[in-house]
Amino acid sequence: MPRFACDPHTHTIWSRHAYSTVEENVRAAANRGLELIGITEHYAALVHPTLDIRDFQYFLNFEVWPETWHGVRLLHGAEADIVDVEGHLFGWDTAITRGLTGARVRREQTLKECVFEGCDYVIASIHNKDFTLDESIVANTQMYLNALADPKVLMLGHIGRSGVEFDFDEVIKAARDCGKLIEINEHSHHGHLKGDSVARCRTIAERCAELGCMVAVSSDAHISCAVGDFTSVEALLDEIHFPEELVVTRDSETFLNVVKSVVV
Repeated sequence: MPRFACDPHTHTIWSRHAYSTVEENVRAAANRGLELIGITEHYAALVHPTLDIRDFQYFLNFEVWPETWHGVRLLHGAEADIVDVEGHLFGWDTAITRGLTGARVRREQTLKECVFEGCDYVIASIHNKDFTLDESIVANTQMYLNALADPKVLMLGHIGRSGVEFDFDEVIKAARDCGKLIEINEHSHHGHLKGDSVARCRTIAERCAELGCMVAVSSDAHISCAVGDFTSVEALLDEIHFPEELVVTRDSETFLNVVKSVVV
């Protein structure tokens, strides 16, 4: 049994810059002995620059997915971009008046509401930080707090890698107090993403340990062979003597209980 039995942040070919299918990711999770995997495609302009609901129908047919596949519990989610300093998530202001066939919908929703409706949980992340650059630390901190407050958001994604200046402690305390998660992301320790993010990730992990905030260890895999690979994160958590009880991805039961308790 692996030390961390869940991988709640992975991508497939639907994210366009990833290279494996849903089943390939699930099989990889099974081969590593994982109990649970979350498929969390990018929900952001970097995937689809248009806001036509037909470009997002992937998120509207999750009911065809099996609950368990190759012995692995399968959850569906999204990694949604934070798009402004108010903490809004992608698609929040796009009204959907017509469905996939072009027929007028009976109940108007935003694109965000349509996509989130079928998700078990959402990861809120920043990939383009330009809108934060001229903002104060106070404003950027409030941005993360607002995103965290979204009822579908389970965790904040790779906040050590975002390059945004904010008050770590205030955000970590808010996540702790509402029972939500800070992500400790393997992908942030590799390749061109590495940079200063490793030191920031270490500081964030240390503060989570000291402040008693739960974390989710994830691969952020963009290819199936990276699913369930937590090598760098595991070494980091060992170095700082991170409390095992704060790692909710240690087993599927713990992770699912957190999802059920905080995601609406």
